[in-house]
Amino acid sequence: MPIRVVLVDDQMLVRSGISGLLALTPDIRVVAEAADGAAALAVVAAARPDVLLLDIRMPQLSGIALLQQSAALLPPTILLTTFDDDEALLDGMRAGAKGFLLKDISLERLADGIRAVAAGATVFRPALTERTRSAYESSAGAPSPLRDDGERLTARETEVLALMAAGFNNGEIATALGPSEGTIKNHVSSILAKLGVRDRVRAVLRGLELGHI
Repeated sequence: MPIRVVLVDDQMLVRSGISGLLALTPDIRVVAEAADGAAALAVVAAARPDVLLLDIRMPQLSGIALLQQSAALLPPTILLTTFDDDEALLDGMRAGAKGFLLKDISLERLADGIRAVAAGATVFRPALTERTRSAYESSAGAPSPLRDDGERLTARETEVLALMAAGFNNGEIATALGPSEGTIKNHVSSILAKLGVRDRVRAVLRGLELGHI
């Protein structure tokens, strides 16, 4: 059966564009739309979707505010935004979002994100932040050898890696996800070991290469 999607965005052209693109994907179907967060609950209740695509910034009730108020009533939710916004990413994760994608991504990446969230995974893959890119470009020495020995990241490690990709430090990640900073530090150490890298920047790049984020 196709993955059933409800799309909530206050811009009609954006809704039409996303719906039109997803119509080209046989395993994903937009079954209903809403123009603002205030109307989303009724639409979701009627359509019973597998995944909710939710714009972050809308009049009356923003996507993040809707999640904060009614996350338990919503299906797995992907937040859509025009900007690579660190603060919105953190707020969305705290509110219970399962994904965070930029509106200018390709159809392939959008569809893959919907499939992943429908299957129970998380997708936090904003554009690699400039500070992460700069850190990589300025890092001294040749990259350390990378390995992929089949050891998979846990769901929590994947979430931590996604926030590492967005440039957050251990304290900020702890604030977003709930555990102590020491626990996050342990997760980071485990991620580095599993990916076979020696620092956070190479972990992010390896994670992107392997499709973990």
